[in-house]
Amino acid sequence: MKNNISLASLALLVGVGLSSFNAPLSLSDVANWQFSPFTKVDAVNPVLTPSNKQVFTCPILKKEVKWEEKDVFNPAAVVRDGKVYLVYRAEDKIGKFAGTSRLGLAISSDGLHFKKEAKPIFYPENDAQKSLEWEGGCEDPRIVESAQGQYIMTYTSYDGKTARLMLATSKDLRKWTKHGLIFKAPKHHNTWSKSGAIVVDKVGDKMIAKKINGKYWMYWGDTDLFMATSTDLLNWMPVEDAKGQLVSVLKPRKGYFDSKLVEPGPYALFTTKGIVLLYNSANNGQTGDKSLPDMTYSAGQALFDASNPAVLKDRSKKYFMTPNKPYEMTGQVNNVCFVEGMVSFKNQWFLYYGTADSKIAVATSQGIPSLH
Repeated sequence: MKNNISLASLALLVGVGLSSFNAPLSLSDVANWQFSPFTKVDAVNPVLTPSNKQVFTCPILKKEVKWEEKDVFNPAAVVRDGKVYLVYRAEDKIGKFAGTSRLGLAISSDGLHFKKEAKPIFYPENDAQKSLEWEGGCEDPRIVESAQGQYIMTYTSYDGKTARLMLATSKDLRKWTKHGLIFKAPKHHNTWSKSGAIVVDKVGDKMIAKKINGKYWMYWGDTDLFMATSTDLLNWMPVEDAKGQLVSVLKPRKGYFDSKLVEPGPYALFTTKGIVLLYNSANNGQTGDKSLPDMTYSAGQALFDASNPAVLKDRSKKYFMTPNKPYEMTGQVNNVCFVEGMVSFKNQWFLYYGTADSKIAVATSQGIPSLH
């Protein structure tokens, strides 16, 4: 099978004309496809902070390390057995990068107060993925469920030079099977790739990966947003044009909060209006939003076509979240709100985000009018 999808064949696949890729876009302040305003829960934020008391024996170093001593940030979130499970990125303070990333687990019965497990649940080991994961680590998880009840996790490996999008599966969020590179074609082995957000249906409080036109779809990237498709959630192909170039479906915009780069947030949510994607972005201090410092990370919302996930239909004119709290403005990386984990829980939405690459906070919303 060819490792690319041309614009023409993609258009035929989903029944749209090529002109749809260049259709003029409306810009919305607030539209009925968007989530209602998210409110930061100041009474409990940040909900997770680093600790020097969490210790485990690293299988590569063969010694005890304080695996979340430096910072905790950028979590995935899942509702399981009536509780919120937060799979979060944590860093130690050792090694040539002054911090290897591993993934920890914290559990909450109310979505606000979490109890951490003592040891990380996912980390670099002496396995087939070691050369890709060591010693930068395993970063920025996003988790959805398959129709069969399996958890599908996309994450980023970092070897100190290149970030690569990876995949793992689990039945219980604790024991994971690593499946290696998401993009297995040799030409992509050294391609910088991050942040895989799979399109899902909300089924109760579960986010189930959804097939559209016989394929699963994923948004990814941390410059522009690109796409990939799969028939089994394990093997993915990037969407490329006839020249073998990645097809960009969302770009930075001059004059806006998202003028430097764009990057997916949590999963992309299928609704009656289309596919809603919360996305992260960085501001260009010279060409972007003059009210924000350079490289400020804020979050926006985008709407893609329900039958053709590559077609952008609408996009928020303003960010819905930006750093304005001390723990969001000062930390390992200043001025960062990075949205990554979201659950439907107790009749509202809980959005978990990294703050200044140092802590984790939560905001809540009543949801989207067009969800069903």
